[in-house]
Amino acid sequence: MGAPRFKSRKDNRQSIRFTANAGWKITPGGKLCLPKGGDIAVKWSRSLPAVPSTVTVIKDAAGRYFASFVVETDPCEVLPETMPEVGIDLGLSHFAILSDGTKIDSPRFLRRAEKKLKKAQQSLSRKTKGSNNRGKARLKVARAHARVADARRECHHQLSTKLIRENQAIAVEDLAVKGLARTRLAKSVHDAGWSQFVTMLEYKAARYGRTLLKIGRFEPTTQACSQCGVKAGPKPLHVRAWECGACGAVLDRDINAAVNVAKAAGLAVSACGARVRPGLIPAQREETGTHPKPRPTTVRQTGIALL
Repeated sequence: MGAPRFKSRKDNRQSIRFTANAGWKITPGGKLCLPKGGDIAVKWSRSLPAVPSTVTVIKDAAGRYFASFVVETDPCEVLPETMPEVGIDLGLSHFAILSDGTKIDSPRFLRRAEKKLKKAQQSLSRKTKGSNNRGKARLKVARAHARVADARRECHHQLSTKLIRENQAIAVEDLAVKGLARTRLAKSVHDAGWSQFVTMLEYKAARYGRTLLKIGRFEPTTQACSQCGVKAGPKPLHVRAWECGACGAVLDRDINAAVNVAKAAGLAVSACGARVRPGLIPAQREETGTHPKPRPTTVRQTGIALL
């Protein structure tokens, strides 16, 4: 098992795990019966696909309770094949820019909630340490941050699911988020949540039989012209459009970068949707390799919120 890991004193989450030997069960009425806890009313987020083997009850910093079940599921969830392939350029002014010219605005959930967060944090700082009022104020701050995190996560889930369903292959850039988080744009970088979004694309692509391609962070996607490939050098952030000195094409900075991301990954797409050169076509799932043994069943955790 390795050396013990100590929990952080700043982490207010608590959790307990019950295995099958603990004697927990789901009642016919849809309640969760836990040892020494009795029947607990549950608000189910989804129906369980199989009989669960383990349940983990989690209490987060905002005082909310969640139950996460471990179940065995069939890994065959491949979506029907589709033709579109897309490159994605992640940014701050727009959260995502697609190689077909679509620009998705950045929700900026943290920026919009700054006034409420500031007021709740100021109220917390005025409370005496160890008092009951400070505990109540801390709970208000935690709930305010939880609302922001939940809204951001829901937005990322909807967008990643939409992209996975509509495209056979997706190309993204491997951004140095930790490095960008040490600049003057740190708050905006954390508010965007690029890493969480790319992680969602990764596991959804693996689950539904799509292809996710990553290109290096040092690829000159902004410097190169997507039409002729000539590098015009680095450009400051305030330059949002520029004209290529070689071919004379007028290029949008973000769309040009998204097209270059797709090209660097080998996808045959352009800003107008036309194929620009032969690219790597992802093979069908059953053609990607031989499997002498049957695939093992995957284990997935299904979360629900407790009332």
